[in-house]
Amino acid sequence: MKPYIVLITIIFSLFAVNAQVSLDELLKTNNINPVAYISIEELRNIQLSDSILILDSREASEYNVSHIESAKFVGFNKFSKKYFDAQVSDKDTPIVVYCSVGIRSDRISKKLQKMGYTNVKNLYGGIFEWKNKGFPILDSTNRETENIHVYSKIWSKWSLKGVKVYE
Repeated sequence: MKPYIVLITIIFSLFAVNAQVSLDELLKTNNINPVAYISIEELRNIQLSDSILILDSREASEYNVSHIESAKFVGFNKFSKKYFDAQVSDKDTPIVVYCSVGIRSDRISKKLQKMGYTNVKNLYGGIFEWKNKGFPILDSTNRETENIHVYSKIWSKWSLKGVKVYE
């Protein structure tokens, strides 16, 4: 009986340790040789004053529930290099890519760099951190919303503000 108790204790301990991982640790683990990050505050300052292309690399269902103002949907699973290149010809365009926390956006950012785009950054903490810092998000009609698509229950722990939507 004791071996089962020890095994169960070890399994629950592993889940508890995983639950305690910081955002920084999560991104370091998943983003090997990451694209340069831009902070939420830096993007907000640039967004209010300069011309910058903001790309949402989540799926359409996520984007329709919540997105950052002026963000263009590019998706992740069906990201089209050919379509993007046809839309953005200036390879020096300042681009910020985001997703939920910064993992999918790192992958899309790397694709953009391989395509020759020279000024690409990944939004640190993604839309979750954007909302956590109190900045507005918009719905599919471009109205401010408290709803935030959190992808899944596992990822929802990184979203601390707003009304969590799963699908």
